[in-house]
Amino acid sequence: MWEIITAVILGIVEGLTEFAPVSSTGHMILVDDILLKSKELYSEPVANSFKVVIQLGSILAAVIVFKDRFFDLLQIKKMQHPNGQRLTLGLVITGLLPAAVLGFLFEDYIDTYLFSAHRVLVGLVLGALLMIAADLFGPRKPKAETVDQITYKQALTIGLIQCISLWPGFSRSGSTISGGVLAGLSHRAASDFTFIMAVPIMAGASGLSLIKNWEHFTIDVLPFFIAGFISAFIFALLAIRFFLQLINRIKLTPFAIYRIILAIIIYVFFL
Repeated sequence: MWEIITAVILGIVEGLTEFAPVSSTGHMILVDDILLKSKELYSEPVANSFKVVIQLGSILAAVIVFKDRFFDLLQIKKMQHPNGQRLTLGLVITGLLPAAVLGFLFEDYIDTYLFSAHRVLVGLVLGALLMIAADLFGPRKPKAETVDQITYKQALTIGLIQCISLWPGFSRSGSTISGGVLAGLSHRAASDFTFIMAVPIMAGASGLSLIKNWEHFTIDVLPFFIAGFISAFIFALLAIRFFLQLINRIKLTPFAIYRIILAIIIYVFFL
């Protein structure tokens, strides 16, 4: 029973934080590595495979929220675009490429040297400062109010800024939303673009991890994995819808303050 409760808690943490600009990595370190210690329930490879599974739950939630967008991008079902402008697959690929290339080239270095609690804390704080800067220095009147108005220059700018999220703790969504705001997007347009880009990035990374760790998906761990997947899916679905309704009103600074407080708590009480 404790294993299932642990799986549900970790799924909730993943679902609530994966798409919010607060760093899911930082929260997983706080909740799992420091408090729940799932690696004591199962071997380290199984615990790591579980984190891939719950991330897939979050991905599925994003796919459902933006299903019409993905159908439109893949030309399966076209959306109505009154002004003639539309988000294209080329724009999404432009935003994806910089971090994808850099991540591929430096994957081993990142895994070896950057995944530590202290480095995540640095990412949490620096990412928070980037988010505050976006709110302070982003244009008062955005050039792109909706995701359909994004230009290739803006998509490339977002993609380049997304590269810093390869440092654990910076937060992929925090970096890309900040980059979008600084590039002239509204907070909502930057968030939509961020979440749409996140699906292929996360799906690709999770797919590779699944292939590498397939032997750990045994019958005895399936209840653990299924409970985590379902809870991550449900809470990611709720979190995405709530965040998108809220972001244009409250912007990024409240999330940045929360990140700084979280970093202080982790450092003072656990490190």
